[in-house]
Amino acid sequence: MATYKVTVATGDMVEAGTNNSISITLVGSHGESRQTTVSFLFLPGKEKSLSVHCGQDLGPIVLIRLHKWRLFLEDAWFCKDVRVTAPNGTLYRFPCYQWLEGVTTVEVREGSGKKLVDDKLQILKEHRHRELAARQEAYRWKNFAQGWPRCLNVDSILELDSNVQFSRIRANNFTGFLIFQGASHFLSGFLLRRSSWKSLDEMRTIFSRTQGRDIGGCL
Repeated sequence: MATYKVTVATGDMVEAGTNNSISITLVGSHGESRQTTVSFLFLPGKEKSLSVHCGQDLGPIVLIRLHKWRLFLEDAWFCKDVRVTAPNGTLYRFPCYQWLEGVTTVEVREGSGKKLVDDKLQILKEHRHRELAARQEAYRWKNFAQGWPRCLNVDSILELDSNVQFSRIRANNFTGFLIFQGASHFLSGFLLRRSSWKSLDEMRTIFSRTQGRDIGGCL
């Protein structure tokens, strides 16, 4: 019996969590585990830990499969990453950083940055081919007009996968941040000030209360 310690992390954006069922399969060079349920509730910015028991050592873990099942209503989930600790103490990291929607299975490679020529296992070669085929299917080109550059073959950004729309979500978050900053400056007397600053020290009393929070939030 071989026991693997698994930690699954959810992204920290507001809607990243889910109440759908998430399970995981570990894929190693010597075999794969059974599908094991992680949890039915994930909160933004939180982690879930579990043990995956296997009848034998799986060898180096090269892939994981995340399975998402809809219980009642669809509830998208943003997976940050997965960490797997083997029985011998070796830690494997699987950066995910993507949305899982509907009933789906997503395969994530171990995050060691290998090239095509480094894929010695047939399962890794097959995974790379499936990933390439999926991208070619998702991102097709069309001619908007004669003489114009080609563009994506979609009528609206809403037709794209949520992982492509992620920048739009970040833009909304940034807009909210600007509103918060504007309110902070207004309350501190900065926006309505009609007279000149008397000294640099007076300016610091305004910005020290906001910039300190900005820097901490960005880091």
